[in-house]
Amino acid sequence: MTGRKAKPLGPDQLFDYAASALGRRAHSLGELRDKLRRRCASAGDIDDVIRRLKECGYLDDKSFAENYASRRLENDGHGKMRVLRDLSQRRVAPKLAEQAVEKAFAGTDEVELIESFLARKFRGKHLPSFLAVDKNLAAAFRRLRYAGFSSAKTLLVLKRYSQRADELPEDEDLENPDPLK
Repeated sequence: MTGRKAKPLGPDQLFDYAASALGRRAHSLGELRDKLRRRCASAGDIDDVIRRLKECGYLDDKSFAENYASRRLENDGHGKMRVLRDLSQRRVAPKLAEQAVEKAFAGTDEVELIESFLARKFRGKHLPSFLAVDKNLAAAFRRLRYAGFSSAKTLLVLKRYSQRADELPEDEDLENPDPLK
């Protein structure tokens, strides 16, 4: 495929392009704005297209954030911090993302989420013997932290399986490659 640049689109074509993009998958306002910026003939057309999409009900960051957060919880079993980070990467306003995550995680027990995450990611392994190995314990800790679970709850669950979990840092820096050192 050559490095051919796409032809700039006028207002009506830009609206059709945006509606088509939203038909393929949900986008946040920020994501769609970036996508339209790359294809528009005139930057002034973007605001008009976004306004029309909002009027038609095709673009709503609040419902996007709420649906995204609940899907990530139900389908992937991720923690709050991971969902917040993902919404931020999708250019959802921080306050709106926080409200959506709080709504999605209301009534959810983080310890149960961690237990089910461990069972799913390490299925087929006897967790007490698997986590008795330092490198496996450290890897499980990093994986849980990256999945968005708090370090306090992560340590609480890991202590059920390994005596060495007390040696893991309470406030883990995810750039540290080996938390047991």
